[in-house]
Amino acid sequence: MPLKPLGLGDVVSASFATFGRYWKQLVGVMLTVLGLCLAVMALLVGIAVAAVYDHIEPVFDPPYGQDPAAEHLTPFLVAAVTLFVLLSAVGLLCMAVLTALCPAILQEAVVGRPTTFRAMWRAALRRTPAVLGTLALTGMIAGAPVLVAVAVWIPVMIVSVSGDDPSPGGLFVLPLLLLPAIPVSVWLGTRLSLAPAVAVMEKAGPVTALRRSAALVKGDWWRIFGITLVGSMIAASVAYLIQMPFQLIGMFGMIPLMAEGSEAGDGADLSTGLVVALVFGFLCIMIGSGLSQMFQIGYSQLVSNLLYVDQRLRRENLAQAILAELAAQAHGTGPMPATAPTTGPATAPTTGPTGPAGPANTDPEAPTLAHPHRPEPQPGEEPETLPNTLPETRPNRPTDD
Repeated sequence: MPLKPLGLGDVVSASFATFGRYWKQLVGVMLTVLGLCLAVMALLVGIAVAAVYDHIEPVFDPPYGQDPAAEHLTPFLVAAVTLFVLLSAVGLLCMAVLTALCPAILQEAVVGRPTTFRAMWRAALRRTPAVLGTLALTGMIAGAPVLVAVAVWIPVMIVSVSGDDPSPGGLFVLPLLLLPAIPVSVWLGTRLSLAPAVAVMEKAGPVTALRRSAALVKGDWWRIFGITLVGSMIAASVAYLIQMPFQLIGMFGMIPLMAEGSEAGDGADLSTGLVVALVFGFLCIMIGSGLSQMFQIGYSQLVSNLLYVDQRLRRENLAQAILAELAAQAHGTGPMPATAPTTGPATAPTTGPTGPAGPANTDPEAPTLAHPHRPEPQPGEEPETLPNTLPETRPNRPTDD
């Protein structure tokens, strides 16, 4: 990505370039997370079904003309609500890991460093708690206007249908309440959309990340909203193009099953070939859906994270901070990365009085850009590895970790 303020074309192309260069790490971690998530969800469903197995038939197939008995209905409802809560929690945790992964990838892409699956897995897990808190707070804040609208509508609806003369007019109150609530939710969601990138790249806590995102978006809301919307549309379109061939192959694989079933009629046994065709079609659809979802999630997150980098390039002179830190590393005065950058700002020329990279920092007590409040290692000490944060460009950064 160019170290300059990014336009729409720069964000779109840099997102594709980052996905293309680091696709192995992205897909590897995503597959691992999704596989673990599906395994845990399947286990929870199995436990729930086993716990209420004796109550399923009385609830769904009660005696003719009778309602399900309370002794069967109550355990079933309790198990269903508990399962819904647990599955939602597992899904949110899975989303938090995937959301933490993309900023971790991008901060390597900004300086052109290669990385590994293990490094990205550890980086994503390390920041998952902060990202999880950020997502939860963002959802509550951005969703509050819609929840308030629904909370106001429910009593109105109850009153309108419970009187002596029930009226369906209460149904039209909800759209009127949502008309102002949805734009407010969109405005809040966009204002806080950069918080996950802040939580990972600046190692900030959830509250600090939300405040930082609001400060970065302030004054550029429409541009960030527009680029985010375009990025989401591109991600959805490409994801559909990825999924469509698998769906077509799966549908053609199921055609023999449907044709054979219509000819054999009811009660006929399925042949082995038809079962194989059914399984093949189902697997094709599932694989296509999984691949398309991985691309859509990854690309959308990269667009949002690039907007975070763009705002720091515009407002905090991040480009010069990155170049200065890499120049210090090249002169051996700063923390050295595990591998030298191959692309990115390392190739950007600068000038200075002592050479093409500028003067080196010779004061052993001077703080580095990545650690503005911590001195360099003293002679004889081993230098630290480059931290997984972008250079600090703001004084007195607050934190609530």
